[in-house]
Amino acid sequence: MTKIDPSAAPAPRAPAAVSPTLPAPDHFAHIDTWIFDLDNTLYPASCNLFAQVDVRITDFIANTLGMDKETARTKQKDYYLRYGTSLRGMMIDHGMDPAEFLDYVHDIDVSPVQPSQALANAIGALPGRKLIYTNGSVRHAENVMTRLGVATHFQGIFDIVAADYVPKPDPRPYTEMVARFGVDAPRAVFVEDLHRNLAPAAAMGMTTVWIRGESEFSHPEHLGTPQPVPHNPGPHVHHVIDDLERWLVDLSGRL
Repeated sequence: MTKIDPSAAPAPRAPAAVSPTLPAPDHFAHIDTWIFDLDNTLYPASCNLFAQVDVRITDFIANTLGMDKETARTKQKDYYLRYGTSLRGMMIDHGMDPAEFLDYVHDIDVSPVQPSQALANAIGALPGRKLIYTNGSVRHAENVMTRLGVATHFQGIFDIVAADYVPKPDPRPYTEMVARFGVDAPRAVFVEDLHRNLAPAAAMGMTTVWIRGESEFSHPEHLGTPQPVPHNPGPHVHHVIDDLERWLVDLSGRL
């Protein structure tokens, strides 16, 4: 991995806040690797694609453990709180085959995701490599990326299998991802809809971008108890945006 040069990164930033002005391009002039989360990040949460995955997780747990859906839903959220994903909970508590789980829950209809030539052009125009880092599978990522029309612009996918089934925000797979792709952290940006998943990236020296959203899947920590979306949840969030496509179109045209 490239040795960190402190002079390569911009000076520390004050915590971000949402404003009508998009993040300035000069904050990203040093970036040579762009890392994007997948679900509710690369596509807008408003299309409710991940709701399909959520339902299928409940169904898988109900069918596998022989319980009704309400009980399975409670179990699903318990696993999320204790293990970070339902997948990891089923693996640890029940010795489940992860491949069977991933094949089932990602067997969804991706047509709610609308192809976007503007997004594809903007991602393609960004200088440097583009990577996907997802708690989902490679298959799911490829299906979504193909539907969006952006697949040809990405050089790699780091999925939950590559992470040895350890989900974000555990810092261990971030270290593995950086090593696998030779990422120089101070020259990388990490874009996510779950602000807690940005903390390990910020600790490594990456620039972080949080996509605010009202979707329950962007705030699973609330677990059915709606709370106001914060303007900024902490110093690990350097920039806050509301619309990925609009931001990338603006940014790529000025870098």
